[in-house]
Amino acid sequence: MNHKFGIALAGLTLCAATVAQTKWDLPTAYPATNFHTENITQFASDVDKASGGKFKITVHPNAALFKAPEIKRAVQGGQAQMGEILLVNYQNEWQMFGADGIPFLADSYDAGWKLYQAQKPVLEKKLAEQGMMLLYAVAWPPQGIFVKKEIASAADLKGVKWRAYSPATARIGELVGAQPVTVQQAELSQAMATGVIESYMSSGSTGYDTKTYEYIKNFYDTQAWLPKNAVLVNKKAFDALDKPSQEALLKAGAEAEKRGWEVSKKKNLEYLDLLKKNGMTIHAPSPQLKTDMKKVGDTMIKEWLEKAGPEGQTVIDAYRKM
Repeated sequence: MNHKFGIALAGLTLCAATVAQTKWDLPTAYPATNFHTENITQFASDVDKASGGKFKITVHPNAALFKAPEIKRAVQGGQAQMGEILLVNYQNEWQMFGADGIPFLADSYDAGWKLYQAQKPVLEKKLAEQGMMLLYAVAWPPQGIFVKKEIASAADLKGVKWRAYSPATARIGELVGAQPVTVQQAELSQAMATGVIESYMSSGSTGYDTKTYEYIKNFYDTQAWLPKNAVLVNKKAFDALDKPSQEALLKAGAEAEKRGWEVSKKKNLEYLDLLKKNGMTIHAPSPQLKTDMKKVGDTMIKEWLEKAGPEGQTVIDAYRKM
């Protein structure tokens, strides 16, 4: 074999291999062991399989590539081809991102799914304007109140150091007279260990992930809202894919959404059990606490609608008709 020809052939093969393989990055802010991340990892593996190894998506968990607040901008600007965000974190940018963070609007998985269907058309439109696509979204388990002391009403939360991680959680803290302190999930354990916070609202999943039971012994299962993580795709990156890769991505995304909601339901019960096993008391909220929190919810829906305007009203109306 001609030596030069061999080198040229090797060069061509190398070139073909570079062209043939598409590599994407998918940053997320959650630990690799979180069910959302496990679901994403399964999704990436499905895309890899469906494309015969031509389309590789590398998942970067635990805010390793971009911090939680930076992920959306990274996808929008094309530094990452796709990424996972918690929608409610972006409510200040656009009110509709916070629809699933309004407490006591949708307080079960079925209600959460209906709200998602009502929210989806406006979400897709907005993301398209920003050069992105919504691939899929999965709800977190319902949100309850983790608190150091036992509480029978909202008045018992007065003056308590309360973790805020979104506009809605900050507002709930204000409305019950607690002291909101901004703490991201990655810093949560430390904030509890050092007494920076004494209470917060989240799911059993976050409670378990962050070993909240080592510092806080009470969880009130208020099922206040089911916020969603959304997986976004940069539209230009998507358009640059060949048809089979696009189809593999969309199909794996649809499967990840269906699987994610089912896992979330199952995990919710598992997490509450795990919290119990680790010494936490799971309380059903007292009628008084329920009434107090419902009032907080009513105030917040009203405030949200004032900011969200007709678009918000359309979503709420569509949801209530379902």
